[in-house]
Amino acid sequence: MPKPKNVGFVSLGCPKALVDSEQILTRLRAEGYRISPSYEDADLVVVNTCGFIDAAVAESLDAIGEALEENGKVIVTGCLGVKKDVVLEAHPQVLAVTGPHALEEVMQAVHQHLPQPHDPYTSLVPPQGIRLTPRHYAYLKISEGCNHQCTFCIIPFLRGPLVSRPVHEVMQEAENLAKAGVRELVVVAQDTAAYGLDMHYRTGFWNGKPIRTRITDLSRALGELGIWVRLMYVYPYPAVSDVVPLMAEGKILPYLDVPLQHASPKILKAMKRPAGGENALNHIRRWREICPDITLRSTFIVGFPGETEQDFDKLLGFLEEAQLDRVGCFTYSPVEGAVANELAGALPEEVKLERQARLMELQEEISAAKLAAKVGKKLTVLVDEVDEEGAIGRTSGDAPEVDGVVFLDVGDRQIQAGEWVEAEITDSDAHDLYGALTQIIH
Repeated sequence: MPKPKNVGFVSLGCPKALVDSEQILTRLRAEGYRISPSYEDADLVVVNTCGFIDAAVAESLDAIGEALEENGKVIVTGCLGVKKDVVLEAHPQVLAVTGPHALEEVMQAVHQHLPQPHDPYTSLVPPQGIRLTPRHYAYLKISEGCNHQCTFCIIPFLRGPLVSRPVHEVMQEAENLAKAGVRELVVVAQDTAAYGLDMHYRTGFWNGKPIRTRITDLSRALGELGIWVRLMYVYPYPAVSDVVPLMAEGKILPYLDVPLQHASPKILKAMKRPAGGENALNHIRRWREICPDITLRSTFIVGFPGETEQDFDKLLGFLEEAQLDRVGCFTYSPVEGAVANELAGALPEEVKLERQARLMELQEEISAAKLAAKVGKKLTVLVDEVDEEGAIGRTSGDAPEVDGVVFLDVGDRQIQAGEWVEAEITDSDAHDLYGALTQIIH
């Protein structure tokens, strides 16, 4: 029997890139390749890169260099692969360079440089594919690319225009994951709310039932799987209000991640983002009227070219009024190829950092007050980790890796990662909750 070929894998970047990595790993395993945990045992290494901001480019180039030094045979894929000349200038000895969501191109390069004879005893893969997340949650990518032209972003250049996946494919993957024990699906895309726009929301079929290729219809169908469904990266369209009733009905998690980026109309116009702070506040009020328990998350950019102290004050005022549950804040970072690089009014780095610190100080006060209001309540928690000190989990208001957690005192109860439990919240801080296990749900 021929010895199976070993492929090492390095995955960088966002959850969308992580899904690309999972798909490549799935194909590799399906064809009988083994996945090596070390450079030394690998016959070849694939590096899935990020190329969104300068720091990510540097990290990706370093990762490629390390793989070349440790192994010598490297295939590069991912967003940095769009800038093939940058990769080849730094590392001309790589075997191949492809862009993002390029499964077939990556496999062609693997076949060329590391052919693997087919063996029915090793060419096996579970129906849910190979996942890089823990067994109990998974990212579900529903589309690629983006049709927006935000001046600070080069995603349309890196990943192309919006291309939605057929709804039956999405549902088949989701069902496979649920059957494999996944308890939470985190729905991701560059622009989740635009799902199906490129297909004119055409009707597909799943288990003999018609489903429109539209985020509301998809969310309703996913909600029938009996597991948590969380929506991320939801562009603030008015149609988002159609999804919120599903949250109020308990079909999907009452959680919405809406990257608003700013609140000053002037800055939003310069960013080519929709609407302004007041429109966003109206949406937020409406969502909370429909679903009072909704958790709202957003991200903002401070220090954008031309941002004055008055513009920043508008953003702070917006946060005071919006009282968002979770907030991420980034300082503006010039990205090669972004239109915003040509805008006047570039700010010193110290000003950007000072504004970021002020915004996060305000948001910490808001977050601390919101979490303190949960003390004394009993909440459902999905357990992520268990050790000798207790357990760590998340509520419906906490997305994996980006939000807070619940530190659980489990006493002498035996629980496992992936279980839902009920916990009484006993304490809180600015980001996390502390609780005591009251019962195991299942």
